[in-house]
Amino acid sequence: MHIFVTGATGWVGSAVVEDLLAAGHQVTGLARSADKAASLTASGAKAVHATLDDLDALQAAACAADAVIHTAWGSDYSKFIENCEQDRRVIDALGAALKGSNRPLLVTSGLLGLPRGATESDLPNPASPRKSEVTARAWTERGVRAATVRLAPSVHGLGDHGFVPILIRMAKQTGISAYLGDGQNCWAGVYRLDAARVFRLALEQGVTESVYHAVADEAVPFKAIAEVIGSRLDLPVELCEPEHFGWFAHFAGATMSVSSARTRELLGWKPQGSSLLVDLDRPGYYTG
Repeated sequence: MHIFVTGATGWVGSAVVEDLLAAGHQVTGLARSADKAASLTASGAKAVHATLDDLDALQAAACAADAVIHTAWGSDYSKFIENCEQDRRVIDALGAALKGSNRPLLVTSGLLGLPRGATESDLPNPASPRKSEVTARAWTERGVRAATVRLAPSVHGLGDHGFVPILIRMAKQTGISAYLGDGQNCWAGVYRLDAARVFRLALEQGVTESVYHAVADEAVPFKAIAEVIGSRLDLPVELCEPEHFGWFAHFAGATMSVSSARTRELLGWKPQGSSLLVDLDRPGYYTG
């Protein structure tokens, strides 16, 4: 199968590309710079040198592929709303390119706004500014074989540059490893390479579902995360007000915890990597 992957040099996307190539698939990846395009080519994939704003290039690559995996997401989390709007435009462009072809489109979303313990059948919160899944569902209604892979808020492993490193930087800067409320709001976690396999298995099994959950640790209390960070940095672990977290407070206080039982059963997916708290206790997370 020839698969076009956006975000192909990113944290999740590069693992998806690696997994697809190892399984014998052909991959074309989106790369926003010449260096990243060269890196993709060296890995055995083909490269499309363009950005997420180059919608014509995205559509051309989608039309030339047997399937599309959209993992790209803006790297500046403080520009969440802008990232959401860009993401919607990209999914619309990819959906339009695939309409009428029966070729699958897998998009990526998160767990924010879902009820604690949600399953794959629970619908996303319509008030959420992130419209990845809503947009994918709209294209399904228009005849595109689209589905969403919901990623845990922590897709972890050494080299991680997502939510957990943000917490580590905050702790270093403020001298406190903080939590909100009683700290029992839970996050889910998944090891990066385990997450990548969900995308491949879903494609290989025909994308029969509308949602898959790439979640290994289903419910890790936020306070437990703060305690590991505090222990590693030798800092106090303290209850703080939302102002301590700034723009990140909404994520720090959120419950992002779901079940992945159906995904495991349907795909035969068995997470093999380290748990979130084990990974977070590795020295490599605290260098740099």
